[in-house]
Formats: sequence, structure tokens, C-alpha cells
Amino acid sequence: MIHTIQVLPDITLRCFSDDRFKQEGLSLTLVRPMCREEAPLNALLPAVLLRGCASAPDLRTITQRLDDLYGASVGSQLRRVGDYQTTGLSCSFMKERFALENDRVFDPMIDFLQELLFDPKLENGVFCESFVEGEKRNLLSAIASEKNDKRAYANAQMFRKMCKNDSFGTPRLGYAEDVEKITPESLYAHYRKILRNSPIHLFYVGAKDPAEIADRIRPMFAGLERAPLSLPPQTPFCDCGECRETEELDVKQGKLCMGFVTPSTLRDEEFVATQVFNTIFGGGMISKLFMNIREKMSLCYDIGSHYYGGKGILTVSSGIAFDKEQVVRAQILHQLEQICQGQVTEEELLSAKPAICSSLRGTHDSPGAIEGFYATAALSSLVFSHSEYMEAVEKATAEDVVA
Repeated sequence: MIHTIQVLPDITLRCFSDDRFKQEGLSLTLVRPMCREEAPLNALLPAVLLRGCASAPDLRTITQRLDDLYGASVGSQLRRVGDYQTTGLSCSFMKERFALENDRVFDPMIDFLQELLFDPKLENGVFCESFVEGEKRNLLSAIASEKNDKRAYANAQMFRKMCKNDSFGTPRLGYAEDVEKITPESLYAHYRKILRNSPIHLFYVGAKDPAEIADRIRPMFAGLERAPLSLPPQTPFCDCGECRETEELDVKQGKLCMGFVTPSTLRDEEFVATQVFNTIFGGGMISKLFMNIREKMSLCYDIGSHYYGGKGILTVSSGIAFDKEQVVRAQILHQLEQICQGQVTEEELLSAKPAICSSLRGTHDSPGAIEGFYATAALSSLVFSHSEYMEAVEKATAEDVVA
């Protein structure tokens, strides 16, 4: 059960009450419209905040503070959720009932999170240059490493081309040339701006009373100058017309990526049928794409599909020999047409549903998984609750999938 509390205007706390774990979790994120100008700034900011605050000015003292809290951890929180990008921090800490008598964990953890977010170590009134330059190198390295995974790289390149006029085409970490331009001054100005005008979302997983959490968190924002801006609504991807592009690299295996625009997003009730369709089409090792194109025809090394429900985009990715591109492309479209013509068996349907439900049950396996599912669902405006989601999967028919 999710308890939602409006702590202050445009500051929302969501609590998932669960007493199964020894650890509790809390995330605090600023929600921004996804755009090229801000993407690298949002990606860099939490890493710089984690380098030091006024009371713990370096990594050594931060580690000591966390060790004193029974090995608590703090990490950056950066996500792309449809048309939004979130940036902030998340922490994990032990429940107090497992601590020594009279030892406190929750309150000191909240205090430390507040310091890291709102009282960073500064130099000449802005972020420390060594922190910014060091984290810029790390971010540039992460962006450059994308090419090491050719399948992920090809998929990312496809999104950049397919969604060039949509926010979804902007890489989550931004572009290297934009990272290079960031200075301590520009990053600090961005930090002050988004603290002032971003909606703030907090998510807590643990056994404490939601009202108690809200009362404890509310003072964190005392004195914080706020003038929040309204976020634009999430939108489905609009078809930009057919396009084909090839990029030549010195590789031994080709990567074929195809993107499709679907008529449903996770804000539509047809979303579940589309997800079941994707599972049957290419969402696993018993899918039509895998069983036919890879296993029976031996036309590719690997193949699968993925459905991005926030935007209504379906992708197919395959590893192929260079001379097999046209035949694999044709077979992918043929398998799609087979489903459109009603060729969905009861066996395929009965195999797809448990796979989806198993994945959904897995969202309750850890505090981090719980936060990831429900925080993302809230920002995406998922039309179903978790239980309704699973019920809708079970009720999906072959006719729904074909439609």
C-alpha cells in the first residue's frame, strides 16, 4: 500500500510500509523536463554533491559518517522517465531495532542526507573545481564506454535518430560536448535553480508511520526558497515517418535495431495487452522472434524486443552477420504480421503471462526495487495499481494481443 502525503506545495512524500527487511530506504529527487541543455548538468550534480558537504568535506569523512550509521549508504539517483529526468540522492540504512540500545539511525541519516543535498562544500561561492572536474572525467568516461557495448550503442543511436524531435531522443547522461562546457559556476547556478523551481519527490520504504516520516522530513525544507514550476504532461511519441540509417564500425558482428510506434502507453488500459504482445513477439527465449529467426532459421546470433511504455515505443534488437540485414529485417516484420493475423497460440499466451507476473512480483524483493517501481510508476502516471496490473495481465486474451 502506497501512502502519499503532500509535505509542502510541490513536495510529495510516498511511503511503502513494509517490515520484511532489515534495511530501510529513502530517496529524494528533483523532477525536470528532459532536455539536452539540462541532461548533463542533472547527471553530474548528484556525483558532485556526494564528494563533500560542510560537515564532511571529503570522501573519507563521508565514509566515516556512514560507517558510524552501521554501514549506511548514499548514492546518486538519476533516471529518465518518459519526458522527465530525475536527479537526486537515495540512501539505505539499518532499522533502529537492530542497533545497539539508545543508538539512533533514522534521524542522523536524515540529517546527513539534508547536509549533502542542501549544504555542499563550496569554493569561492560555487562548487569546488576539483570535484566538478573529477566528476566530469567520470561522466565523460561513462558516456564514452557506451561504444564498448555495441548492442546498447546501436539501440541508443537508433533512439537519437528516431526521436530527434522528441525529448526521448536525448541520452540520459547527455552529450560529451555538453559535459565539456560545464563549469563550477554553471553547475552551481543550475543547482540553485532546480532547488527553487523543481517539484520534489521523496520515497520511503520501511516500517515507520508515514505521518511520522512526513513530520520528520518537513523541517528539511524550512528556509528553502521555492517557486515551483508545473511539469508538462507526459506525452506519447509521435511518429516522425520512416527512416533508415547505417553506421559503419570496425566490428565482426552487425547490430540491427528497429523502432516501432505503438498506439498505447502505460497511461492507457491497452498497455497491458501491448506488454503481453511484446513478450510473445520478442520478450524472451520462447518468443516468436527468438524461436523462429534465431533457433529455426539461424539468421542471427541474438534477438529480442523491448517495450518502452512511457512513450509507447517498441524496439527490436538483433546481432547479425553483415549480409543478413535485409532477410532478418523482413523476417521481423513477417513475425509481426503473423501476430496481426491472429497467430497467437494458447501456449504462447500461457508462457507470457507468468513471465510478466514473475517480474512484477520481483518488484517487492528489496527496498530498492520497490522504490524503483513505484516512484517510476507515479511519474509515468501508470493507469494500474500493482495488484490491478497483475490482474489485468491474467485477464489478457489472445484477441487483446492481436488487437
